[in-house]
Amino acid sequence: MATVVERERKYSGDEGFRLPDLTGCGGVTTVSDATALDLDAIYLDTADLRLARSGFALRRRSGGHDAGWHLKVGSAGGDRTEYQFPAGADDADPPAELVALFRAASRGQPVAPAARITTRRVERRLLDERGGVLAEVAEDTVEGRDLVTGERQAWREIEVELVDGDDALLDAVDARLRAAGARPVPVSKSHRALATRLAVPTATPDPGAAPVLDYALAQRDALIANHPGAIGGDEDAVHDVRVAVRRLRSTLRTFRGLWDRRESEWLRTELRWLGTQLGPVRDTQVMAARLTDAVHAEPADLVLGPVAARISARFAADLATALDELGAALDADRYPGLLTRLDALLEGPTARTVDARWVARRVRRAVSRADDRLDRALAGDHPHGADPDVALHEARKAYKAARYAVEVREPAVGKPAGALVDRLRDLQDLLGAHQDSVVTREVLRRQALRAYADGENTFTYGVLHARQAALAGRDVPAVIRARDRARRRKLRRWLKG
Repeated sequence: MATVVERERKYSGDEGFRLPDLTGCGGVTTVSDATALDLDAIYLDTADLRLARSGFALRRRSGGHDAGWHLKVGSAGGDRTEYQFPAGADDADPPAELVALFRAASRGQPVAPAARITTRRVERRLLDERGGVLAEVAEDTVEGRDLVTGERQAWREIEVELVDGDDALLDAVDARLRAAGARPVPVSKSHRALATRLAVPTATPDPGAAPVLDYALAQRDALIANHPGAIGGDEDAVHDVRVAVRRLRSTLRTFRGLWDRRESEWLRTELRWLGTQLGPVRDTQVMAARLTDAVHAEPADLVLGPVAARISARFAADLATALDELGAALDADRYPGLLTRLDALLEGPTARTVDARWVARRVRRAVSRADDRLDRALAGDHPHGADPDVALHEARKAYKAARYAVEVREPAVGKPAGALVDRLRDLQDLLGAHQDSVVTREVLRRQALRAYADGENTFTYGVLHARQAALAGRDVPAVIRARDRARRRKLRRWLKG
């Protein structure tokens, strides 16, 4: 299976539109002769078009340079990731490798032909002075048919896709095309063919609850959009899915009176399970990079024994195991079941009618709870004799919840809320650095014990452990300064409104 990042822009033009001369745009010195192609694509989707609604497009295409199965992820007109898989002559169903990638978007439902797009393409290449291909420009005459309703549409479209060019080239071509009468198109061909069914109205949320629901839906969509990358262990995708899960859990807790309590708590439990599947992958990736950088930062005469090699081997094995376990979890029925019930909760009616004041009170409560948790941790008021490091970690988690709550109001409040988000993030990051030091020291201790058991020199592990302890000693004063900045009256005045 091949994976490519597609960077393109799409335009429409009326019958009188003619492609302008594009030489001089972003280093373009020559435009190649035109090549004509006939493309025929069947797009598959669930009965309720969950793939299209989630920004996924699954097709089996014939003709062109890349015939076969394609799964596109992302919004039309921007960067999209495309997964390509060869198709056999009689393939009617997508390969299992692609099914795994869109399983979250489909909620585990079967897919079937939803639309057919036939395209007469006239393609030209934009070349630099050395003959290198900067971009491809395609003029498409398109016919789309909804295979369920039978509705047909026909239109013309221009696509500009980067090859070795950059955004400056896209901007220059954009200006030239607009001047010639082209207009940007915000949707894909398959969306256009399915427009009538995609336009079916959904329930209008209660205005008071809308900020909370919009925020939660955005996290659900981020989770689904990053699912394909997370399965493959892409570090950014795993991180983004994990953060989306945390934000969802936190939102369901902070604003839990908005929904049926039993259902929202069930979802919080399931989201926690999902987080525990993602945690080992992400934690292993972060710790491996952290320790590798720490070893490389030491003078050569302080690195005794195969420290880097042992760390690399240990975390490579741990990551492989974690990825296998994550893949098995995401392939189980529990995962799409969670997403289906999350859809029902967020897209259905709320359990109560609320107003903006109700939302604001819960945001204030989340911030106050975090402040109290940190004050107790710094004062040494640890329940049941808890470890001070544990108390600071709990304060960090409380500030994450507070920041997520403030983010809910940020679209309506604007810069004042954004400024508080930034201060809470600074405080959270410092508390996180302290926790990272705690965890890293324990990992180093275990690594040293293994190395000692194997007869290796453990001096370097002790050096690294001491460095982490020194860092932790500087964390608390920095946390106190960040706390004071985050509590300035001017910064929080809007919370009372």
